[in-house]
Amino acid sequence: MTQTVGVDSVGETAQAGGYPAEAEVAAVREDARFQRAVTAYRFWYPTVSVEGIFQGNRDIGIEDGATVGIAATGPRQVGFTLNSDTPYGAAAIDLRGGPVVIELPPGPYIGLVDDRHQRWVLDMGIPGPDGGKGGRHLVLPPGHTGDVPEGYYAARSNTNINLLALRALPVGGDMGKALEALRAVKVYPLDRPGDLMGYTDITERASDNSCLKWEDDLEFWRVLNRVVNEEPVTDEFRPMYGLLTALGIGKGQKFDPDEATARLLERAARAGLDQMRAAAFASDRPDRIAWPDRRWEWVGLVADDPNFETPEGLDLDARDRWFYQAIVASPAMFRRVEGAGSLYWLGHRDADGEYLDGGTDYRLTLPAPVPGKLFWSVTAYDARTRSQVQTDQDQGALRSLVELAGADPAAPVDLYFGPNPPAGAEDRWLKTVPGRGWFAYIRIYGPEAAAFDGTWKPGDLRRVPADR
Repeated sequence: MTQTVGVDSVGETAQAGGYPAEAEVAAVREDARFQRAVTAYRFWYPTVSVEGIFQGNRDIGIEDGATVGIAATGPRQVGFTLNSDTPYGAAAIDLRGGPVVIELPPGPYIGLVDDRHQRWVLDMGIPGPDGGKGGRHLVLPPGHTGDVPEGYYAARSNTNINLLALRALPVGGDMGKALEALRAVKVYPLDRPGDLMGYTDITERASDNSCLKWEDDLEFWRVLNRVVNEEPVTDEFRPMYGLLTALGIGKGQKFDPDEATARLLERAARAGLDQMRAAAFASDRPDRIAWPDRRWEWVGLVADDPNFETPEGLDLDARDRWFYQAIVASPAMFRRVEGAGSLYWLGHRDADGEYLDGGTDYRLTLPAPVPGKLFWSVTAYDARTRSQVQTDQDQGALRSLVELAGADPAAPVDLYFGPNPPAGAEDRWLKTVPGRGWFAYIRIYGPEAAAFDGTWKPGDLRRVPADR
């Protein structure tokens, strides 16, 4: 006896007999392409985002494979949640000519290499295998078959162009010395040790190392197509390359969408961006909560894994959340272990659960002592640009080693945020912009046990009465 499938189990667009209804086919196809484009946008966002870092450097004369840009960053350097806690060094290293060496002297360095998709390749310095004692790190190109010489910490990249990100900790709060320490790092091709990359200080120069200029229009897809064509295929991404092929992006393909496809891709970029924004600032995941009785949230939701891989698979939601707000990934950035790396907490709602408003004044109380062996900071970011707030104060951070160096470490500290300076506490105030949302990161470097066990927790951001 033949059993037939019930009518209720057949899709709405199916005719009798199970075939698609002719009148609906065009709309169904369009919807399928749109859904694929949104998925592709979100997945490939980190690739386009890191290209924003490279392009920002190129725009101010920092050449790929030739120069490292260094800066004590501030609001004038636009970049997703860049901070002013330590000076940065950033460069595109090019492996098309062979392996590249990054040689660190002993000292308080934190460094990493990520590939062109922001997948982690290696750590250096304090969180790396050299443990801050110095060493030679070797980045191998895709498909490298040569011998690996002894005496190097070696790792293989999946891409030819890679991001080198360096930081030097400001011992005693001396940013100048930390900036100079970056110049002591040597970067050179393995087979040409005398061909050192140069350094350019861009501290005083405005730059945009983000993908803001591309993220919501057709240029996003043009940039992605260029990177896909310039880099070898990453095996783990093969299903996602398939999505791109269906959208006219692929190896050896000229990206030349017709008018209808261009409209679809622009619409998908805006929809994908909205979804990532919600993952960052409107998540309902229980594991985002840092303390049950506080509004503060974890930024990174997958501890220890820089590629957001879990035993169950790739945590795409956590990946979206991170890369909407931030750049680069490393195990040291997500580790929730005493004394290891750094911790990041996100505050984007006040004590009443409302989004932070640049036209409102707030107070944040941090109990003492803040549980960090090295130092800590609070940084204010613009919600649209995900970069430090830009005001005539030209400041986006309050740091334990700099602005707050004279505070009593045994006493709670009140910090202020808003358009109006608090009387008598101007040195503990960050100005915000009316009409623009903002969020805060608390960072602790070298976190102690109290940062994890609930014996220490920050207050919530609370509105300050107008008649204070």
